[in-house]
Amino acid sequence: MADTSASLTLLEACWRDLVLGVVQGLTEFLPISSTAHLKVVPELLGWGDPGVSVTAAIQLGSIVAVIAYFRTDLSQVLRGISRAFRNGQWREPETRLGFAMVVGTLPILLIGLGIKFAWAQGYEQSTLRSVPSIAIVSIVMALLLALAERVGARRKQLQGVSGRDGLLVGLAQALALIPGVSRSGSTLTAALFGCWQRADAARFSFLLGIPAISIAGLVELKDALAASPGNGPLPLLVGIGSAAVVSWLAIDWLLKFLQRNSTWVFVAYRLLFGLLLLVWWGVHGAN
Repeated sequence: MADTSASLTLLEACWRDLVLGVVQGLTEFLPISSTAHLKVVPELLGWGDPGVSVTAAIQLGSIVAVIAYFRTDLSQVLRGISRAFRNGQWREPETRLGFAMVVGTLPILLIGLGIKFAWAQGYEQSTLRSVPSIAIVSIVMALLLALAERVGARRKQLQGVSGRDGLLVGLAQALALIPGVSRSGSTLTAALFGCWQRADAARFSFLLGIPAISIAGLVELKDALAASPGNGPLPLLVGIGSAAVVSWLAIDWLLKFLQRNSTWVFVAYRLLFGLLLLVWWGVHGAN
């Protein structure tokens, strides 16, 4: 389906990016894949694929939200790392959390940069970004989340995080480069397999995502601005702003939800989402 963004008025472009920002905010931190929804929702509305650059740039709104929401945690991490370098106190919880975040960011950073500089055009046009591929991936990830919910113990807390935890969850985070996987979903699934308590698993997932999403958004920001030269930066800023507000609300809701509930509702949603996409593609895909 062709992208008609070049012919949009400023108001129309702002409206589209506002909707994309809301979709981004609702789906970035819930385990249901923001990339999949930012690909599929515009297609269903007849807007065409917004592209990798716009998708990544709008994610900056989610980063603003998560940094603001976890500002106290991040401040403690930075102070812990500073004390570690000054006094050699590497076993404090804040220091271990910072180290786990660094280690966990490396896999997606290395693979993501490899895609950006060696396979950018091929990735943009890859069948991995097709509707049926996203649908199948969504179903597979739903089944993995269900298995993790079923077999994982619930004993590990964030204060006990280690570099090994960071690496394992970070490897799962790298899977989110495949549209439909869900960065939040893959990291939450890996943490549940690793016996984390649900709310602590979500909290670590949010914190781990800060470097990865920030780097991806900043790298793609220039290309995203160039994608709509006629309307300037305002539509993209509207999208980033709406993503920030809705992301804050989604983070707050999910942390409170997982303190008292399981992830089965997200398993059901992802299964239904994948099945409906396959049905829709079967009916309309040829057109």
